Amino acid sequence: MAQNLTRRVPKRSRSRAVRKSLAQNQLAGLNSKALPVSRTSFDLETIPRPAWVLAGLTCACLLPFLGKAFHVDDTLFLWAAKHIVQHPGDPYGFSVLWYARAMPMSEVMKNPPGTSYYLALVGAWAGWSETVLHFAFMVPAIATILAVYRLGREMSRLPVLAAVAALTTPGFLVSATSVMCDVSMLALWLWAILCWRKGIDDEEAPWLAASGILIGLCALTKYFGASLIPLLLAYSLWKKRRAGWWMLFFLIPVAMLVAYQKWSAGLYGEGLLSGLNPYVEYVKEETGGSSIGNLLVTLCFVGGCTLPALLLIPQLWSRKWVICSGALGTFAAIAMVQGWVDLDVPFPEHYRVLLGLQLGLFLLGGISALLLAVSDFWQNRDADSFLLVAWVVGTFIFTAFLNWTINGRSILPMVPAIAILIARRLEKQTESISFKRITLPLFGCLLIALWVTAGDTALANSARTAAMRVQAQGIQLSKRVNYAGHWGFQYYMDLYGAKALEYSAPNETPLDLIVLPRNNSNQLAIEDGRPFDTLVFPMHWGVTTLRPDLGAGFYSSRFGSMPYAFAPLPNEYYDLYRFDQ
Repeated sequence: MAQNLTRRVPKRSRSRAVRKSLAQNQLAGLNSKALPVSRTSFDLETIPRPAWVLAGLTCACLLPFLGKAFHVDDTLFLWAAKHIVQHPGDPYGFSVLWYARAMPMSEVMKNPPGTSYYLALVGAWAGWSETVLHFAFMVPAIATILAVYRLGREMSRLPVLAAVAALTTPGFLVSATSVMCDVSMLALWLWAILCWRKGIDDEEAPWLAASGILIGLCALTKYFGASLIPLLLAYSLWKKRRAGWWMLFFLIPVAMLVAYQKWSAGLYGEGLLSGLNPYVEYVKEETGGSSIGNLLVTLCFVGGCTLPALLLIPQLWSRKWVICSGALGTFAAIAMVQGWVDLDVPFPEHYRVLLGLQLGLFLLGGISALLLAVSDFWQNRDADSFLLVAWVVGTFIFTAFLNWTINGRSILPMVPAIAILIARRLEKQTESISFKRITLPLFGCLLIALWVTAGDTALANSARTAAMRVQAQGIQLSKRVNYAGHWGFQYYMDLYGAKALEYSAPNETPLDLIVLPRNNSNQLAIEDGRPFDTLVFPMHWGVTTLRPDLGAGFYSSRFGSMPYAFAPLPNEYYDLYRFDQ
């Protein structure tokens, strides 16, 4: 009766307080029928001031990694930020040696400059140290978790669970300890969705306009953010069942992207948006792998990066489902290990049983995550379930078949959706939810995520330490230090005054000391000569995010088919060469 009555009264004639009260009463009535879980049966939801607790928990997880060395593509964002300080209107107007030769930054950098502008603002004001910049990037991390909580509160009765499930994923924690664009993009993505939902529900233009601006900023932080336009358009059409004046607000991010394209074309001769597709096609032609291989690798990355979907399987699915999905994951893992499907890189020979077991578990977690979205939509068929399934499946398809590589950073946007789906499924269990049955797996997820992040931090720190020791040895030997290799190692070598080798123009002299890292990208091989010394850095954490001989490739599947790997780790080696003639 209440629902029929609200339909007959024009929405615009109601006061905001009345509409909010009616909506809450309707939601309470619906939840009382669909959600048999009592609030007291799940202790996480009874904590006082949950937003403050979640913000504090996020800080507690990230504080141990404030001193983490800059890693992988952090270097590109930092270079652009430092250039922006001197040339605010020309973020990519300089050359870098990132591949075999010096190239314009506008050709190398495949991300928009939004994050670099944020770095420039912080760096110019507070300095460029690792601690300062990582502390600044805790802001978007906290904003992400709080947005998951807010969105979870609108879609489920267990919003704290949803936020904790997102926080305890390796995909989120590893990404949050970088200064790249991914977590900043995700924060803008989530708040844009929240503003849009409020604007659509209340038919208020200011919220829709705010969402349009946030969508544009999201896309200018990472290009994937532009996919919010079709996602929210489809969601709104499903919800409203008709077109409406609200569609006009999508013109805001479209106009922002068109302006960015014209602005960058004026600066660099070609718009940076239009330069993406040729790069993706080139990389895909250069790499191996098949569609089936990409599908399985993406499934593995989803399972490893959204770990609660794996460790909560006993609470999420029936025993029959576990048996069937386990058999499917086992067969897929055997096919990948045995080389029956084409992968970017072959599965490693070392520790095949140990790594194959992890691969099978990750595949099982990936199946669980995808089926959470599909089953939720199949059961509910409402606007929320449509948004979530389109969000998850769209991100999966982009990562597997459209992006230049499969990596944990591309999986990150689906982490909040998977976390909310976990909360939605658990609240519908016919039996009351045991506190231990939920919190113990989540605590296990947190420990594993922190462990993986610590392993990634140790790898990053080894490159910084190596750069310091190489520079000290060059001073001791009165040699000029040259190097090959990129990522964070290149940032610190440049910081200490070394010179990157341009592969097409070698000019070594007896005055040069050359260092070559073994575990790095775009390697250079010296055919004539043996290293006179090798710097060795033991890796003690037993987990790595980037090691081709262990199948770990969190930052690119071109280094491995799993996001991370637990195994006895080999040392990190840096070979030193010198030429007396």
